[in-house]
Amino acid sequence: MSGDRPQYGEYATPEEQRLAAGLPAVPPPPPAAPAPAPVAPAPVAETPKPRQADRLITIAMLAYGVVNVFSTIPQFLNMGEALTQAMKMLGIPGEFTNLGPARTWGIVAIVVMLVGFAATVYVAFRRIRAAKLAWWVPLAGFVITMFAVSMCMMVPIMGDPAFMKASLGG
Repeated sequence: MSGDRPQYGEYATPEEQRLAAGLPAVPPPPPAAPAPAPVAPAPVAETPKPRQADRLITIAMLAYGVVNVFSTIPQFLNMGEALTQAMKMLGIPGEFTNLGPARTWGIVAIVVMLVGFAATVYVAFRRIRAAKLAWWVPLAGFVITMFAVSMCMMVPIMGDPAFMKASLGG
């Protein structure tokens, strides 16, 4: 039955085993430090809320821009007639005759206007999504685009003899 009996030190605690082996006792563990207070999770940075008035004003100006762009396309497609009417309103005698370049530059003006408007819409909506002020974007887009469109219109105007005669005071 010797197999049933515990062997030397089999049931001894680690401290008793150290003492029996002639080793110094293990110092008691330090008292457990109090558990740290639970740390509240860092607040998630809220996405800034868009300014409702800014959004409304921006979208209203873009809507007006859509109407303006699409209502002026027919005038640019028939720029010769539109410039003849402009001459009459300005009191310039004669008729606009530089029709070939007027057609070409009218189409160029349409493309410039559509690209300018598309860029304006893109920038405005990016700013709205980022909750940044966007009301000024349609205004700036209009000014920049209309300057470029005006330059397109000046090419056929400056090539027309009646306009040139009137501009030179003759």
